[in-house]
Amino acid sequence: MGKTKTAKFKRPQFNSVGLPVSAVNEADGPEEELDEDSCPAAELLEKLQSPSADIREFACASISRVVQQTQTIPGFLQRDAVRRLGPMLLDGSLAVRETAAGALRNLSACGGQEVCEDMVKHDVMTPLMMLLRECCAGFDTAAVAMKEQSNPVEDVANEAVNLLWNLCENSGQAVSLFNKSGLLDVVVQCLERHHHNVELAVSAAHCLHTVTEENPELLRSMNPAVLGALEKVLLSSEPDMAHTLLRTLAAGTLWNVKTSLPAAQQAQTLNAVVATLSQCLDLDTGVLIPELRRAEKAHSRNTTPATDAEPQAEPVEEEMDREEEAPMEKKNGKTQKVDGDFADLLPRGKEELREATALLTAQQTSLEIIVNMCCSDDPSDDEWEEESSSDESDMAADGLCDGASHLMSPLCLSAEVQGALINYSIPEKVLKKSTFPSQEAIDVCSESPSWRGLKKRMQRVQSRALTCLHSILSTMDAESLGGEAALQGAAHHLSSLVFGAGEIPKDEEFLEAVISAMRSLLQIMASKNISQCMTPQQLMSLSEAATCCDIVSVRVNAVAILGITGSTLAKEKGTAQTLQMIGNALLQVATKDSNLVVNGEALDALFDVFADGEEAETAAKTISLLPALKALQPVFKAKIRKEGRGSYSPEQLCVLDNIKINLRRFIGYLEKLVKK
Repeated sequence: MGKTKTAKFKRPQFNSVGLPVSAVNEADGPEEELDEDSCPAAELLEKLQSPSADIREFACASISRVVQQTQTIPGFLQRDAVRRLGPMLLDGSLAVRETAAGALRNLSACGGQEVCEDMVKHDVMTPLMMLLRECCAGFDTAAVAMKEQSNPVEDVANEAVNLLWNLCENSGQAVSLFNKSGLLDVVVQCLERHHHNVELAVSAAHCLHTVTEENPELLRSMNPAVLGALEKVLLSSEPDMAHTLLRTLAAGTLWNVKTSLPAAQQAQTLNAVVATLSQCLDLDTGVLIPELRRAEKAHSRNTTPATDAEPQAEPVEEEMDREEEAPMEKKNGKTQKVDGDFADLLPRGKEELREATALLTAQQTSLEIIVNMCCSDDPSDDEWEEESSSDESDMAADGLCDGASHLMSPLCLSAEVQGALINYSIPEKVLKKSTFPSQEAIDVCSESPSWRGLKKRMQRVQSRALTCLHSILSTMDAESLGGEAALQGAAHHLSSLVFGAGEIPKDEEFLEAVISAMRSLLQIMASKNISQCMTPQQLMSLSEAATCCDIVSVRVNAVAILGITGSTLAKEKGTAQTLQMIGNALLQVATKDSNLVVNGEALDALFDVFADGEEAETAAKTISLLPALKALQPVFKAKIRKEGRGSYSPEQLCVLDNIKINLRRFIGYLEKLVKK
C-alpha cells in the first residue's frame, strides 16, 4: 500500500542520571496501599509554613520522596500542593529552594501529562521563571568554599531546569509561556555552564531539545547568541559520556532550528550535526559498559564504607533491580513508549553508572534524531499513506521531492541530508547498532542491582536502531544504500535477529521495530528484483507471531511483508504451494482481525499476490479465493459503515473506500479468469 512513514520521535524524558520513573513506581512485590489517613500530605504541607528553614527543607525533601509513590499524588493535589510549594521556589534559603524545586520536579515526572497541565494551570510557571532568572544572575557570585564543591545556585538551577523541561514536555501552555517569557536566553545561560557543570548543561540541553521541536513561534526568537552557544557545545571536545550526551542534544536542537540558520550556514551546520551523531554511534557500548563497571568496582574497593553510606543508596539499588516498563503513549494512532526519568534518587557517588546511562541515552537520542531527519514534517497517520496503491512498483513516485528549499521533505531526503548521512556511513552504523548488546555487557549489568536497568536501555537502543533503519530504507534508494550485496547482507542480519533464537521474540517494542525495518527492506529489494532470504516456514511463523501482537502497526507490517513476498514469488515457477500458504494467511487476517486498517492491508496484499501469473491463478483456485472474497465483500462494507466514522481518521477512511472499490474490481477480475 505504499511506503510507510515513521512517526517523529517525541523527546523522551531522560536526564543526566537516567533513573526511570517506573523504577520508583513499581515494586518487586505489591505496593502498600496508602489510604487517606496514612497519606502524609496534610502534615508535610503544613510544615511548609514553619518559620524554621530546616523544617521547610525537610518537608520539601519528604514530599519529593513521597510523591514517587504515584498513589499519593492525588492527596497532595487535593490539598493544593502546587500553590503551596510554588512560593518555596523563592524562599530565602537556597536549600529550601532546591528541595522545593526537586519536589515539584518529581511531582511533574511521576504525575505525567495531566499533573503537569494542572501545575501550569495553578501558575507554577510564574515563581519558576523568577527563580531561574535569579539563579542565572547569581551564578558567578555564589560562594564556593572548595573547588570540589558544587555551586549551590547551580544546584538550584538544575532542579528548576528539570522541572521546566518536564512541564514543557507535557503541557502546550507551558511551551507557550516559555516562548513569551524570554526563557530561551535563561536556559542557554545554563547550557553555557557546561565547562564546569555538565549536569546543569545537560538538563538545559534536554529542555532546549524539547522546546525547539515543532515550535515555529520560538524559532522567531532565535538569535546569533543562541545559535553560537549551541555550536560551541557541538565543537566541545571533552571525552566523557555526559559531554557526549550534551553534544548529541545540541545537535538535535540545531536540527530542530535549522530553518533559523542563515542559508549560507545550513550546509556547514548540517555536516557538524551529522558528524556529532556519527561520533556518538561510533562508541562501542559492548566495550565501554564493561569498562565502566570494572572502574566502579575498583573505585568501590578503594573507598571506605562510610563514603558510600548515602541515605538513599540502598533503596535505589532495589528499585534499579527491576527492568523499566515505560508508560505507553498514543502518537498518530501508534502506541509507543515514553520514558520518564529523574535524577534525585541516584546517589551522586555512582559516577560510572551515570556515565553508562549517559552513553546509552546519547545513542538512543542520536538514533531518534536521525529518524526525525528522515521522516515527514506532516504529522499524518503513520500506518497508511493518504493514497493507496496495489502496485509496489509505484512506490517510488509517492515520495518525490517537491523542490522545497528545506533540508527535509516528506519521504524523500534532500541531497544535502542524504549526502551527509552517507559520507559519515550512518546506514552502516545504524545497522551495527541494531545488533543485540554484547553478552559481556549484559553479564556485567546483571551482577549489580543498580546496573540491571541498563539491560532494558541497551534493548531500547537496539529497537531505536531498527526503527532508524526502517526510516533510512524508506527514504534512500538501493544504490545509496550500497547496492544488492549490502541489501542482502542487511536482510540476512534482520532474519538472524528475528529467527536466530529459534522462536520469534515476544518483546513488542523490538517486534514493532524489526518488522517495520524488514518491510522497508523487502520492499526496496522487490522493486529491484533482488532475491530474498526468508523461507516459507519463517514467513508463516512471523505472520503467526504478529497476529498475536496487540500493536496494530506490527500486524499491518507483517501483512505487508506477506504481500511483498507473495507478489515476488508469483513471478517465479513452482511457487503455487507457498502462494497458497500466503493466501490462506491473508484471508484469515482480512476476515478475522478486529482492526479495519489491518483488514484493508490484508486485502491490498491479496490484490498484489494474486494479480497475475500462472502460479497465482493455480493457488487462487486451490484456496477458493473468489468465493472467499465474495463472502467477505458485504461484511467488509458493513464494517466500514458501522465502525469507520469516529474510530478511524479521514485519511484511513479514504484508503478503506479505495480498497472497497478495488475489492469489487478484483472480484470481477477473478470472475473473468474463471470464465476463460
